[in-house]
Amino acid sequence: MEETFTGILTIEKNEVFLKGPSGLDYLKDEHIWEGYITHWKGQTVHARKLPQKDYETGKHIYILWPEKEKKGVPFLELYYNERLVKYTASTFGHNAINIGGDIFNFSHYMNENEIMTPEEYFFRPALGEFAPSPITGRFALDENGRNYYDKFGRNFMRTIHVLRVEGIDETSLSKIFNEELKVIHRSDPHPENPEKYKDFNFFNRSCTTILRDGLKKYGFKKIKGVFPRDFFISAASICLNIKKFKSTLFTMPQLLVKEAPSSLTTPFMNPCNYYQFRKLTYQNQ
Repeated sequence: MEETFTGILTIEKNEVFLKGPSGLDYLKDEHIWEGYITHWKGQTVHARKLPQKDYETGKHIYILWPEKEKKGVPFLELYYNERLVKYTASTFGHNAINIGGDIFNFSHYMNENEIMTPEEYFFRPALGEFAPSPITGRFALDENGRNYYDKFGRNFMRTIHVLRVEGIDETSLSKIFNEELKVIHRSDPHPENPEKYKDFNFFNRSCTTILRDGLKKYGFKKIKGVFPRDFFISAASICLNIKKFKSTLFTMPQLLVKEAPSSLTTPFMNPCNYYQFRKLTYQNQ
């Protein structure tokens, strides 16, 4: 892990840098993404170097993320990411889960079945390979010899709905999803496209159903759902009524940047979940 710098995101004399304690300044000679400046100028942030490089400068990319209070309680956070309007495959949104600071992500692409740090999941900059194509504004491979995966920070790409549950057994739950990742990474290659997960199936082997089945295996037996928003509301309705856990429901509003249009919520496919949704209370964060 690269060294982490902490300071106030500052602009002075057309220079952008982190103003650290005791007069120390960091990243004065580095390219800091303008999306960070838009949302966090004057705030204390952390920063570290990534292995990926900025296509424009040839230098390593720096990721920045806001300073947050640390809580020492075991927890999970279930995420429902609103849909990306640019992509048909995102019509129903997406689910992921954070267990004690490790975010498990499952996808139809092999390289997106992974564990990520919260800062990379939420706040990667739209630079280098993380950015959308400057020509099409979308995913593009080998465009003038460069790959544009359009996979920058999810919170810059969309609003994220969060169910936080405190008091779980992080070790047991992490083990379940680590085993799922092992199964995926040991699977046979896709016969038509090796970049895709061969056994991915929207109805029984997707980002939603893998999480659903893992949570049921852990002990949340009544959770249901095939579609991301329906599953999320089912999980919220159940967890908020389990007294031994402290559960809260809130949103992380999209941090709007020029690289991403506003995300949209998806319709409920099961009308029962719409009525459950109407009963829920989102907390302010």
